[in-house]
Amino acid sequence: MSSNNKAGFLAIELDGAGWDGGAFRSLSEAVLAAESAGFHVATFADSPDAGRANALQRAAYAGPVTRTIALVPEVDTVYTEPFHISTQLASLDYVSGGRAGWIATAAESPEAAAAVGRSFVTGDALGQEAAASIEVGRRLWDSWEDDAVIRDVATGRYIDVDKLHYVHFETPADFAGTAYSVKGPSIIPRPLQGQLPVLASASLVGDGAVPVEAVDAVLVTAPTPELLVAEVRDVRARLGASVAVVGELDVVLDSRGEAAEVRAGSSGGRARFVGTAAGLTERLDALLQEADGVRLHPASLALELDELSRLVLPELRRRGSLRPPVHDGTFRDLLGLERAENRYASSGK
Repeated sequence: MSSNNKAGFLAIELDGAGWDGGAFRSLSEAVLAAESAGFHVATFADSPDAGRANALQRAAYAGPVTRTIALVPEVDTVYTEPFHISTQLASLDYVSGGRAGWIATAAESPEAAAAVGRSFVTGDALGQEAAASIEVGRRLWDSWEDDAVIRDVATGRYIDVDKLHYVHFETPADFAGTAYSVKGPSIIPRPLQGQLPVLASASLVGDGAVPVEAVDAVLVTAPTPELLVAEVRDVRARLGASVAVVGELDVVLDSRGEAAEVRAGSSGGRARFVGTAAGLTERLDALLQEADGVRLHPASLALELDELSRLVLPELRRRGSLRPPVHDGTFRDLLGLERAENRYASSGK
């Protein structure tokens, strides 16, 4: 029996390297399987040059068919227009009933730069791009007050224009990327959550890059599961208690009579567990004592999800290590966040 004094949440990467389209008729079938297994969050990997429907579009497709699982796509902040990111994520929040989030990514990718005809961004500029894009998104989400839509039939007014606000964003003078400005307001109402939870790699946050207060959770990586526990502790000490800390773990499990080592292959540099469902349960039980949550990256979505749903998640729930799903709740509820105040409504600007 675990001695945990707190319960965490589990996320699963649905369509990254472990995606097996042959095992599921559709992405919606896969996300429903993850929801049924008791996962709290489904994430969607992306690349600006992937040549397919992007992660945000795939998450939106899953929104109407799910009830409890949060839907959190990776969305690039370097080569994607911030205004479009903000409005599309707000739309995702509506179609999911308030269960949307955003993993803000900023990776070195010459291919992505070439795909959109932009100069290659590298180094410190990546953090600046991410910080600017997140700030634009948050300002635009607040550019409509919650009661801006009035639908006044008598006067023929749909919105109260006094409750729409310009965001007046300009990149700072020392901005290393291509400078831009956004005036706003947004073209759609404020998201159901007010502000979507924003996640980013811990390596992007703090130290002059993305401000700690700009994100709600950070993703923590390490080369091994043992080092991951230490890294989670270090990140929490560095960033403080205002953000949730989520560990990243690759998973290869014994499945259907085949040993995990047979399917393991080479490591991609991220902490990885290879072994039995019982062994993974012990590992997650210990990790959830340190982290607020863990995101699992299955080697094969079909194989690992089967073992996770039958053996791992039920035992973690029995031990009290895992929170129950949030019914009729939001992603902010899962993270323990209050509804965000609107910066413009409170300031009167």
